[in-house]
Amino acid sequence: MSRSERLLDLLQLLRRHRRPVGGAALAQELGISLRTLYRDIATLQAQGAGIDGAPGLGYVLREGFTLPPLMFSVEEVEALVLGSRWVMERGDARLGLAARDALAKIAAVLPPPLRRELDDSALLAGPGAPLAGSELLGALRDAIRQERRLDLDYRDAEGRASVRTVWPFALGYFDQVQVLVAWCELRGAIRHFRTDRIAALSARAERYPRRRQALLRAWREQEGVGEP
Repeated sequence: MSRSERLLDLLQLLRRHRRPVGGAALAQELGISLRTLYRDIATLQAQGAGIDGAPGLGYVLREGFTLPPLMFSVEEVEALVLGSRWVMERGDARLGLAARDALAKIAAVLPPPLRRELDDSALLAGPGAPLAGSELLGALRDAIRQERRLDLDYRDAEGRASVRTVWPFALGYFDQVQVLVAWCELRGAIRHFRTDRIAALSARAERYPRRRQALLRAWREQEGVGEP
């Protein structure tokens, strides 16, 4: 592995960690000595990489620092293509169009060899069944991003109707169904709502009182789900 490749791998590794990670752990994952790691960190910092930290304290890549897309590896390009194709086949219309546009933007900045890998990728996503309630998914994503209260007309598994005011903070995509994760004011707890059982929804103007990230952390702790 060349030094430039090793430096890129170090940046990619730091991008996967949202909290400071120790130098020993970084060195072990990269298969290099701690001394080499410190030298590589200093080189990247001198070149303008937004790395904060120091020996003994750990390192973190400052929020907002991005790598040029032409640095994608072949397997990263394949992952992007397959993921985008899955969304185009199984997502709602808005999300499918966004995935198609994203691939076009990535293709526009890739060097020719990687552009050919993207265009000729043999990784395919099979067709998915039509999504029940897919017309609501765009509105749900908007409410999650804006942290807006939602009023839902909802029917449970037994067909019982109820009106719920919820604080939406996550949307889970599965092969056959999508699930809204939200704080329910009626139950005073986090609840899961299948989108195909939402008869109607309306977004309120006011934001809900807690931050989406805090609700998501509470849900992960409740469900025993680790960080992505």
